[in-house]
Amino acid sequence: MMPSPAVLPAGVNQDVLLSELRRLSWGAADILRAYARGEQPPHGFPKALSVDDGGEGPVSAADLAVNQWLLDGLSAAFPKADWTLLSEETAKEQLTEGQPLQAEWLWILDPLDGTKDFLQGTGEYAVHLALVRGQRPVLGVVLLPEADELWIGIVGEGAWCEDRQGERSPVRFSDRTAVSDLILVASRSHRDDRLVKLIDALALGGSKAVGSVGYKVATILRGETDLYVSLSGRSAPKDWDMAAPEAVLLAAGGRFTHADQTDLAYNTGDVRQAGCLIASHGKAHAELGERATRAMAEIDPGFQV
Repeated sequence: MMPSPAVLPAGVNQDVLLSELRRLSWGAADILRAYARGEQPPHGFPKALSVDDGGEGPVSAADLAVNQWLLDGLSAAFPKADWTLLSEETAKEQLTEGQPLQAEWLWILDPLDGTKDFLQGTGEYAVHLALVRGQRPVLGVVLLPEADELWIGIVGEGAWCEDRQGERSPVRFSDRTAVSDLILVASRSHRDDRLVKLIDALALGGSKAVGSVGYKVATILRGETDLYVSLSGRSAPKDWDMAAPEAVLLAAGGRFTHADQTDLAYNTGDVRQAGCLIASHGKAHAELGERATRAMAEIDPGFQV
């Protein structure tokens, strides 16, 4: 029996939506790759000016260009759709602390996840698009421009990866199930002492360091790694960091929760995704959460996991 199409806002056809998301995603990839290489970007966007020349540099230029490309594209393609568009770049203008947006359907976009990786030339940056309903994601897109990978997930239907030719490849979670065998995907940047202690307490099988959250989750979807842990300290990841990766992982059959197994919630009036968050292929998720909860009670008593 074929799964029923995901519920979408009235008048929005799933096939049409996916077709438009593909077009916008690969267009975003072309824009980002051009800025990363100092080339003329497509679709009428200007070349980046260096700070010395009065500009803000390639990261800001790329971020703003992709933001405009995505927002304008979705608005033009679906002018009557009953949804609201929110991006990292527009959040300051749109959001009031403590007040959720009055929107049943909300797009949460991150035009450039992984600015350090973009700047350093690792290629491990991503673009995130997530459609959220009732504080939970229903559809997600994670684009990896340098890898030519477009990960699409529809919660309740499934997830897959596409290349530029539209060829699909399936999610390939690893067969590792024992916690002692699991591979962690972690950040290259500095990790605070609490996270180091937590990872030690989990007693995993190994780790791999890569860039953005979207890129991290893609390594889980490919079976290269099995879990990712986010532990908020002075700052916390935001809705636009997590919504699209969670949607794709959830659609694939994985899990992305707080250590105590409660779901992440979006558009709550607080865009911070604070606490101890665990993304995994799902095969040992409950045990990982129990271990993390016990460990954090000793590492940082009173910390809300």
